[in-house]
Amino acid sequence: MNPIRYIITRSCLQEGSMRLLKYNESFFPENGPVQFIDDRGTEHTVQVERNRMCVSGLGAFYHAQNLGVNDVMVITPMTPGRYEVETIVKPHAAAPAPRQPVAKQPDAQRVVVSSTPHVREVRMQRPTVSEAVSESATPPVARSEHPERNEPRTEVAPRPEARPDVREAAREVAALFAPAASGAATQKGAGTGNQSEDLLAEFARLTGYQLTHPASGLMRLSADLGPQHGYTVLLAADPLAMTQPAWENGQDEAKLLLTHEAERAEGVSRVTREALVALTDHARLTPLSPIDLRGYWRAGNLDLAGAASIAELVSAHLAQRGAFSFVVLSLAQQPANSIISVMQLAQRLGSGVNTAELNIILETLSRPPFLALTPLQGGQYLLRMGMADLLSELSEYALGVRRRVRTPGQSELAY
Repeated sequence: MNPIRYIITRSCLQEGSMRLLKYNESFFPENGPVQFIDDRGTEHTVQVERNRMCVSGLGAFYHAQNLGVNDVMVITPMTPGRYEVETIVKPHAAAPAPRQPVAKQPDAQRVVVSSTPHVREVRMQRPTVSEAVSESATPPVARSEHPERNEPRTEVAPRPEARPDVREAAREVAALFAPAASGAATQKGAGTGNQSEDLLAEFARLTGYQLTHPASGLMRLSADLGPQHGYTVLLAADPLAMTQPAWENGQDEAKLLLTHEAERAEGVSRVTREALVALTDHARLTPLSPIDLRGYWRAGNLDLAGAASIAELVSAHLAQRGAFSFVVLSLAQQPANSIISVMQLAQRLGSGVNTAELNIILETLSRPPFLALTPLQGGQYLLRMGMADLLSELSEYALGVRRRVRTPGQSELAY
């Protein structure tokens, strides 16, 4: 089996576990202990708990590898119950250099240029900073002026800032999006008190839920994913809605009261409107599914702090997209039908892309629909075509498929 990547979240670190999701649960078919072998050859015994859909006992492994949020585990099955685990620690963006304070440009002053017993010639002149400082320490002297002549002022255009390096732009794209989404959520969430239904409808559309209304003030989000992965979440718009029979009789996996962030609901699970706005913003940036969100409903208190941990997942997805784009841009510097050395490419990319991450991207580019590379021996690839031509062909291919896509209600296919 090919290796899989698992992005570590804040809840993973807190619980010492990793979630079993649709793409990775087939790697762990049986309950019980398994061995994770790190890059030093050390074996770590962890527990597969399929009833909880997680692998537990990873706290010591995370600590030994010094892993944090958004770091990546590349898991490769070796033999039944034994897995080789390589870790990818995401580099932190360098803090920007502090800006040097710029002295305020002094105002223009009248300066005597020449003087005769009858006439003084005066011009408007902007003194230098040092002159302004010295003048500020000296009491002003009264001047008597006669005819004066104003000279035109010359404005100096500010120098453009240097463009950031492409690698840093690719690595920082996720960090830029997540805070912006949280800020937008804070601003918009305050005004959504009377628009719960519209907010949930947009959230459900983006995340794959079906929204229904079992009773007045009650809203149900249904994940129609079959008996194993399907579930429902019942939300009450206000405490009065929780007194209805539909609230007590429903077989929902989670029941939560919809509140504002500043409100507290003692003894009741809640989800805040601000958190829903944040999740909707995140879903616009990268796909979020009911599988991704299931554990957050179960936790019983989905507020902005919980939404922030989902933002970390979104940030990791965007960082992967940035790394993929960076590799494609680097390959675009090579002519078609040339040999690519993985080692030399890694040196060119620097710290922007980890070697394990680079190998996964190159393997992806070797498979359909890309077929841009042909693997060779000795850590080399043949670049079958230029990246510009590849992207043009992929664009035409995507448009062709898009024209043939029909909504679920349309059964006929156009060829």
